[in-house]
Amino acid sequence: MAGAKHLKRVRPRAGEPLYQVVQHAICDAIDAGLFAPGEQMPSTKHLSEQLGVSLVTAHRALQELVQSGVLERAQGRGTFVHHRYFQRRRIAAAVRVGLVFHREASLADYYHGQILDGVHRAAAVVGIDLILLRFGEDVRNECDGYLLVNPFPEDLGKLADDLRRGHPTLVVGAQSHLPNIPSFDVDNVAIAKLAVEHLAAQGHRRIGYVGGAYKISNSRDRWQGFSEACDQLKLDWCDANLVKGAGWKLDGGDLAALAGLMRGRDRPTALFAAGYSFALDVYATAAAAKLKIPDDVSLVGVDDPPGAAHLAPPMTTVRQPLATLGEEAVLALAGNIREGDGHPLQSRRFAPELLVRKSVAPTGSATAEPRVRSTE
Repeated sequence: MAGAKHLKRVRPRAGEPLYQVVQHAICDAIDAGLFAPGEQMPSTKHLSEQLGVSLVTAHRALQELVQSGVLERAQGRGTFVHHRYFQRRRIAAAVRVGLVFHREASLADYYHGQILDGVHRAAAVVGIDLILLRFGEDVRNECDGYLLVNPFPEDLGKLADDLRRGHPTLVVGAQSHLPNIPSFDVDNVAIAKLAVEHLAAQGHRRIGYVGGAYKISNSRDRWQGFSEACDQLKLDWCDANLVKGAGWKLDGGDLAALAGLMRGRDRPTALFAAGYSFALDVYATAAAAKLKIPDDVSLVGVDDPPGAAHLAPPMTTVRQPLATLGEEAVLALAGNIREGDGHPLQSRRFAPELLVRKSVAPTGSATAEPRVRSTE
């Protein structure tokens, strides 16, 4: 029985919490073969007695090991060595990839969350270990390769010399301006063109733009696609119909400018919101101005989180294949790490997809007759 196996008493170490010393002792015992994958661990009471620590310390150590995937708990049965523990150790010993985000990135938002989901799925398939890093941390010797997620240009500039020293590196979700660092990105010019072309096909000639600053390539490319499409289709657009925020979302001044645009006598009949948060601002500002989407103003947004289909009305949007982007980036980087020049890294752009819902109506369709409120 697991309880019959004996672990040596631990000794406190200066500068290290005792529960971490216990964690290391348990891991050492597992690595030495004292406990096999799937085998039940001794009870918390037995561990505390054998290791010479309190029940609280032993319990904390077990909790931490469960959370890190070394152990797993079965309700009503006990704690066991995770059946994939040794497999994970082999993966970690084989290839380690640094996943690097800029410090302003929220890993909980839809954009980064979708990329992360794809990265994790592919990493499990090809057998690599992921290390989460932020720009500004030392990435020179940590990993075998790096995925730089949606970096700012200055981030790449600061890391250029370090990342060229034999570390395969790939930018994900943005364009790279460095010749030796390729990128996997969605075609953001095409995102804006799909939106504008759809609005123009519905008869809209006066189209406005709501978007972010040019700090990242996504914003710059979406503005380029918008302006090029408007010029190609000879649409009526001018600075008075543009709201360009200073960041990835609108601040107080930007929201005031959007409200002024929406209340103007010559407001655009349709808007392209170059990000999901911008689209939500359009919905809120339109409601505050007592305007109805799409009767008074049509809207096309970007990205398709679950809430997009449940807005009132459901939002027409341009969906990015973000999970696919993350998956393909991991597969390419892992192949390059393992095969070198036999699997070269080359830049790729992925096509977006227009999802037509209810936030766009043909121009003039709502003004041909009096508006009737539905009672359903």
